[in-house]
Amino acid sequence: MCAAAGSDKDHVLIILLAASLCNVEFKDGGIGIVAMLYRSNYLAFVGGGRNPRFPPNKVMLWDDASSNIVAELEFRSDVLNVQLQRERIVVVQRNKCIICSLEIKPRHLHAFETADNDRGALALSGGSQSSILAFPGRQKGHIQIVDLQSCVGLTAVQEPQSTSAALPVHRARSHSRGSISVDSGVTASTTGPASGVYPANINIIAAHATSISALAVSADGTMVASASEKGTLIRIFDTLNGRLLHELRRGVDRADIYSIAFSPDNTRLCVSSDKGTVHVFNLETKQGAGQQPAPAPTASGKSGNRHSNLKFMKDLLPKYFSSEWSFAHFRVANEVRCICGFGSERNSVVVLCADGTAQKYSFDSYRGNCVREWYRKFI
Repeated sequence: MCAAAGSDKDHVLIILLAASLCNVEFKDGGIGIVAMLYRSNYLAFVGGGRNPRFPPNKVMLWDDASSNIVAELEFRSDVLNVQLQRERIVVVQRNKCIICSLEIKPRHLHAFETADNDRGALALSGGSQSSILAFPGRQKGHIQIVDLQSCVGLTAVQEPQSTSAALPVHRARSHSRGSISVDSGVTASTTGPASGVYPANINIIAAHATSISALAVSADGTMVASASEKGTLIRIFDTLNGRLLHELRRGVDRADIYSIAFSPDNTRLCVSSDKGTVHVFNLETKQGAGQQPAPAPTASGKSGNRHSNLKFMKDLLPKYFSSEWSFAHFRVANEVRCICGFGSERNSVVVLCADGTAQKYSFDSYRGNCVREWYRKFI
């Protein structure tokens, strides 16, 4: 697991790489948003807290090797989320998702309109061979899936302000002016290569009846997981055709979903919420087309999700009784806001909490029993 967290208490940035911790300290302000470019020395900061270190409408690119800000992007409204991937910076605002180039002078490549996205919901595939981006659609409860590889030829007319400091990435070629029309209905004026521009490949998924609150994309970009502001169900879709693959129940009561994460091999999913619990779901399926995940543990040690004992009457009872429940879950110490992800060992989950603690839990893949392996306080 690789994670980052900002703080306005001691003005410290925390980076968690596997089990090691390193700090970047700012004496004169807080950090509200942090994103890391894989496990490199490059990070993106947005100011936050009572005394922000940077304006909330600016993204600052930090080189930890030189301990300097090497570039900055300024926008007209506050930034709610940031993700970095290879040659791109993805920025979320309340009603817009913006893609910029990650280079010496970042350029605005494309922008997509969204429904109100106050939580900054955004997900980007982490694999080296995929570039799948997921963010809320223009209608409440919808998800837009964009293949960033199809946006490779796009540059834009409205350039964010940037410093002249250099980033060690490829420079963009000179472009002539053109235009592009996107499937979602957003029309953007752009500058494109002389050979033409490339339309973005977008899929729209009607995922929930209420607003999207959390998203995650698998490392290979084949699946997207989503939760609504209700927080009772997690739905997983195929990013290529929008087909519903799994519907997982976190609980019955309304909850604020803090994070969703796929395991590296796409066989499990973990979810954290304001209930103080982390749930682990199994995504492995039986052999055979159209069959659902195994409902019970098997002799091979693979665990299936739990089901109601009345599932056999699912056609007569409310949908609740046919739900899939997590096969493992644990309660986080102090029940504070946290994000979760899978550890380097297959049956482990690492949790990073807002109270300045990191915790690692292991779970029995057969029975689902969870044990805390270590607990560390880093603030």
